[in-house]
Amino acid sequence: MKKSSILFLQTVLVLVGIVVLIIMIRLPLTEGRATNLDLFRIYSDPLILYAYAASIPFFIALYKAFKLLEYIGQNEAFTLNAVSTLRSIKNCAIALSILIMLAGIYIRIFHNKEDDPAGFIALCIAMTFVSFVVATAVSVFEKILQNGLDIKSEIEQLQSKK
Repeated sequence: MKKSSILFLQTVLVLVGIVVLIIMIRLPLTEGRATNLDLFRIYSDPLILYAYAASIPFFIALYKAFKLLEYIGQNEAFTLNAVSTLRSIKNCAIALSILIMLAGIYIRIFHNKEDDPAGFIALCIAMTFVSFVVATAVSVFEKILQNGLDIKSEIEQLQSKK
């Protein structure tokens, strides 16, 4: 891959991380319940704290994707480091989908009876689906990369015997 393409993709990853971080900081301030609360009460809300904790796998996956692009830029795509990075991204996507699903279940069971959780539940379903799609795609890439790595090691073994 060209260095410019890798740099562009890394820049996109950084921008996605910054935008998500801004949304996570700004959104609780504009949410309906927050109009009469002070900053401490807004950011000490259990659901907000859970969202911050649940975002950790997302940011880890972004960092690992950034590292994977570095490996590709250094022509180290078919290495154990790249395969383990893909495995980490897959595990982060699975963890994120489980955490999102748990948030949806919690809101469904314990929501205020005067409040309609349909929008939040729909977002949870959509984000869980997206996380599973990412986990599946990364799993396929991981297997392809592992197979390529196995073939590469077999070729190296055959060449060393000659």
